[in-house]
Amino acid sequence: MTRFLIILLCGLWFNAQGQEAVQWASRVIEVSSELQDADDASNKQYKATQALGKPNKLPATGKSPCAWSPASATNPAGEFIKVGFDKPMVIQQIAIAENHNPGAITHIYLYDESGKEYPAIYQNTNITNLHGGRMFRINIQPTNYKVAAIKLQLNPLKINDIPQIDAIGISNSNTPIEAVIKLADELHINDKAENLGSNINSKYQEVSPIISPDGKTLYFTRYNHPDNIGDEKRQDVWYAERQADGNFGPAKNIGPPINTDHHNSSFSITPDGSKMLLNNIYNADGTMTKGLSITTLGRDGQWGNPQPVTIENYYNKNRYSEFCLSADGKILLMTAQRDDSFGGKDLYVSFKKGENLFSTPKNLGPIVNTADSETSPFLAADNTTLYYATAGLSGYGSYDIFVTRRLDDSWLRWSEPENLGPSINTPNWDAYFNLTASGEYAYFTSYHNAIGDGDIFRIKLSEKEKPKPVALVKGVVYDAITKKPINAEINYQTTPKNDSLSGTASTRGSSGEYQVVLQMGNDYALRAEAKGFFAADESITLATTADYSEITKDFYLMPVQKGQTVRLQNIFFVRAKDELMEESFPELDRLSRTMLDNPTMVIELQGHTEPFGDKKELLKLSEKRVIAVRKYLSNAGVEESRVQYKAFGGKKPINTGRSEEARAINRRVEVKILEQ
Repeated sequence: MTRFLIILLCGLWFNAQGQEAVQWASRVIEVSSELQDADDASNKQYKATQALGKPNKLPATGKSPCAWSPASATNPAGEFIKVGFDKPMVIQQIAIAENHNPGAITHIYLYDESGKEYPAIYQNTNITNLHGGRMFRINIQPTNYKVAAIKLQLNPLKINDIPQIDAIGISNSNTPIEAVIKLADELHINDKAENLGSNINSKYQEVSPIISPDGKTLYFTRYNHPDNIGDEKRQDVWYAERQADGNFGPAKNIGPPINTDHHNSSFSITPDGSKMLLNNIYNADGTMTKGLSITTLGRDGQWGNPQPVTIENYYNKNRYSEFCLSADGKILLMTAQRDDSFGGKDLYVSFKKGENLFSTPKNLGPIVNTADSETSPFLAADNTTLYYATAGLSGYGSYDIFVTRRLDDSWLRWSEPENLGPSINTPNWDAYFNLTASGEYAYFTSYHNAIGDGDIFRIKLSEKEKPKPVALVKGVVYDAITKKPINAEINYQTTPKNDSLSGTASTRGSSGEYQVVLQMGNDYALRAEAKGFFAADESITLATTADYSEITKDFYLMPVQKGQTVRLQNIFFVRAKDELMEESFPELDRLSRTMLDNPTMVIELQGHTEPFGDKKELLKLSEKRVIAVRKYLSNAGVEESRVQYKAFGGKKPINTGRSEEARAINRRVEVKILEQ
């Protein structure tokens, strides 16, 4: 007989008076056998340790890898499990969570702190398979000793099937012990989930909704549809646009190169709408292999050929996988079954190391991962709130959607997952939760009350269910002369700079439109850059903003053309001196890059001061300042012969007011292009 000794932390539940009312088993002392995975001896599924702690399956019922299963139903000697409790206590109730094939328990024995076994407090010779599942409770007279351990004797042979034990609890009260679903704090979803209707859903299967951060475009995966590319028994990516009435128009197949003759599905869309994560690697010969790809929207408005995303040391033993890219593109969450998984698929995190390159996946740990499989991670725009689905935590059906929140920057410490409740989770399979940046509407897949084989639903969330608020900043980048949209790159960073909150976005196709998601509580500097243009900057203050905001910031970039004059927006000097302040360096670095990218360009630096003061001194100061700028450019590799200068002092004020704001505007450096 194989015996195991494993120590784990216990779980305590308290009554209204704060007394220890319920205690769940904390360690396995002995077990007769465990259902083994022949292919993976390290797998934790169905092990005796799965009977520890609070219920993992109940109140839902059915077979679960998060419960203890004996090795077989045919052992003539029967099976048993003996568990201990961290805090021995006088009891008057025992509760056994029998999630699958209940009714096999024949005897229950109690043990005191010295290890003494007492006569069975429960005996049953009339064994029958009750089917389904139950919380089996036994009330007894209060013991005259403290119970430290319990042994269950089972006879699976009599029920002709393998029973499962989800949890074993004791109580010093006769108040019935219940399996409790941990609901999200202050959950007040009053709206009913809305089926998105026949424009989105069909008699076929629709899963994996991905809503753009602005809520205007819905992408999803459709299986077995006759309009799929190639074999209709494959899955394709589809999309739909939101109409003026708030509903979505008829869905359209997104077409090649995203959809092929193979299974195709999408995972994430970047806030700017220019990049999308796709399942599998698209090989040049038309085949596909396990992994991840990314596609980029071109200037012509068409999606480009998917490019592989490299994840260091990536492998997945499971047939399925899901991915999620953070709004800033720096964090990649995924599901995979790996050597350090707790059972089936677990949640992992990888960190960006380069263009389409991410680090070795790290397991998010046992708070969020279970012996069952986790699926469909979605990281909200706040970069903190994570939604995912699992069958390994107490819920309403086969798979429920949960929320957890990141506790630090390691990405490995998370709050205890909370169930999103019965307005979203049903007795059926529910997963693929996705949110707009505002958090107002959530989209998910459910098989409950579906038109066909799985549908996409939408539900409105109250303020209490939303993730932390963010700002959605959007606008258009224009050519300042022609006023036509241009392709550009948008860089954003906090002031003062915090690398973890900085990022880059691109304009969408040829529209010049961009979108970025910014975290509240900070001030930001945004910069638009495009080849052949001078960069332009904007600042955004979110340090005191508490609610979700949508902010429009358009950029007008001055083309690099002979005769053009451009003001350098962020050049700062120590007051009344020619000493450049550190805040000026990013702007000057951009100017030097522009000069180096355009080796025939010759410029004239024009120095200006406020108009108030000694005119000769102001002229001299403006000259010293443009010379300081010229020296900075020279140190960056720009030949001094390409940088001429002229000082104007206070002769050309922009504003003649005497306020500090007006005077500051006049203290400036401008660049005039002499030769292109």
